[in-house]
Amino acid sequence: MQDAAGVKTGRLYEEDAYAVHFDAAVVSAEGNDVVLDRTLFFPEEGGQVPDRGTLAGFPVTDVQIRGDEIHHTLDLNGAPDTGLRAGDRTEGDIDWAFRFSNMQQHSGEHLFSGLVHRMFGLDNVGFHLSEREVTLDFNGVIPPDRLEELEILVNRAVTADVPSVIRYYESSDPEAGEYRSKLDLPGMVRIVEFPGYDRCACCAPHVRRTGEIGLLIVTGMIRYKKGVRVSILCGERALKECRRDRNIVLQTAQYLTTSPNEIYAQTVRAREEIRTLKGRVKELAGEKMLRAAAGADPDAEHVILFSEDADDAAARSAVNMLTASHRGYCGVFTGSDEDGYRFVIGAGSGADAKEAAELLRGRLGARGGGSPRMVQGSVKAAADDLRALFSTGGV
Repeated sequence: MQDAAGVKTGRLYEEDAYAVHFDAAVVSAEGNDVVLDRTLFFPEEGGQVPDRGTLAGFPVTDVQIRGDEIHHTLDLNGAPDTGLRAGDRTEGDIDWAFRFSNMQQHSGEHLFSGLVHRMFGLDNVGFHLSEREVTLDFNGVIPPDRLEELEILVNRAVTADVPSVIRYYESSDPEAGEYRSKLDLPGMVRIVEFPGYDRCACCAPHVRRTGEIGLLIVTGMIRYKKGVRVSILCGERALKECRRDRNIVLQTAQYLTTSPNEIYAQTVRAREEIRTLKGRVKELAGEKMLRAAAGADPDAEHVILFSEDADDAAARSAVNMLTASHRGYCGVFTGSDEDGYRFVIGAGSGADAKEAAELLRGRLGARGGGSPRMVQGSVKAAADDLRALFSTGGV
């Protein structure tokens, strides 16, 4: 293997973001790692994942910058090596669909960040572009009620179809003018400009004109550190998101037998009805629980009752009723074998509720605690095992 130290990989993707095929000389090839004298593969850089494609017929799974070199990691699929040697010439092909999608996302981010900077004076301090998400971090708060306005303005910039202008300047050159940058960049700076909207130092491939972005949608915003994190999607990714949301709306409307415009109102009404019914169910379960406590065998030392829906207040009332007339452990377990149980256990005159909690914890892994008089907690166990533990004989 030829020593690759000191070799600078030519960055063909900076010359033509739309090229998909190239040839290059092999500088080094060791195992599945290949360094070329030039490449079209954009490496992981600036928050963006690397390009995909093939090199020498092998899938490229990763592309990383190390010093001045760009290293390509290949999937050899069981082959001992690539078969490449220093000095060989080889060919590579870019996955254009993946590259172009990333170009759409990144160019859309420039428009969005440029407008945020202009309108609110905030800086983009973090950017992440992967196959699954596109997030932008800003060092301040964007008013939530202004997000729709930003989305509209970005899409107006898209339909304006302005060109991207890419130039190189020495960082100290006054002609470089003002531009956004996360870092203080020395030497030569690559500035990507969308005239009238944004100027930003950037290393990534971009669309020729904003019309190629197609569409930008904001999919979310959360507070992040001292600012906000905004999630966006552009182009076909945005279209797929809109189609997914539309299908969800249509399916929900069909299920609710209403129109899409009435989904929210009907959902609110249904939720209120459910809340009311759940409250009534708890009331009835509590009444049933109190009747069961009143009808418990007066000669039993321990009494354990079960309910699916009784609330904690009813459970405590039932336990207090039981401990007044029984010497042992008196408990109410609310829940199911599948989901587990919440419990309230009281102690009669001849028992200590903390001992019951310890028994549950040691035998069945329960959580909780309290006083000698009453303990509360939760346990994942079957009702039969709980009954057997307290030797209730199946109360």
